[in-house]
Amino acid sequence: MKTLEDIPCGWAPASDALYRQYHDVEWGVPERDARALWEKFQLDGFQAGLSWITILRKRAEMRREFDGFIPEKLATWSEKRIAKALQNPGVIRSPMKIAATINNARIYLEMQAKGEDFADYVWAFVGGQPVVNKLDHWRNVAAKTALSEAISKDLKSRGFKFCGPTIVYAFMQAVGMVNDHVVSCHRYAALAKLA
Repeated sequence: MKTLEDIPCGWAPASDALYRQYHDVEWGVPERDARALWEKFQLDGFQAGLSWITILRKRAEMRREFDGFIPEKLATWSEKRIAKALQNPGVIRSPMKIAATINNARIYLEMQAKGEDFADYVWAFVGGQPVVNKLDHWRNVAAKTALSEAISKDLKSRGFKFCGPTIVYAFMQAVGMVNDHVVSCHRYAALAKLA
């Protein structure tokens, strides 16, 4: 059996079908839908301090509990609704992360009300096209970059929470703003063509 060292993008072990499915189908594919981008941004915030596989395993239940991550619904959550979510063992039960998601829904809607599209906003940081890195090994992937630090600073200035540079970089990788598949990965070339 191959070890993590033998597998391109070995952060998603071959022994974990859910992880490999995510790697092979979703991770690094450019996402242009504003609402889908916002959801992924929230999920990366929920990941803080946890492994991504934890989020993947809970994602379906989190979508159900968090009203499909529809900002218009989340922005209206009451203390009673928060308490209900905190009772669900199928989600990340962090009061701070839930409060951040509600806050972020409100900021997202404020941007929308001003005519600012969240997709246009995030993609503008990379000129509308994915940054294609040329990594020889998955362990060489950065945790954060100068660009993720700049985006994090801008998000914070707008009032967003749980948007540190490491979270932002994970988000950038997930939504295809940056292609961090290693060059030997079967997904690298296909996604590089989208740049």
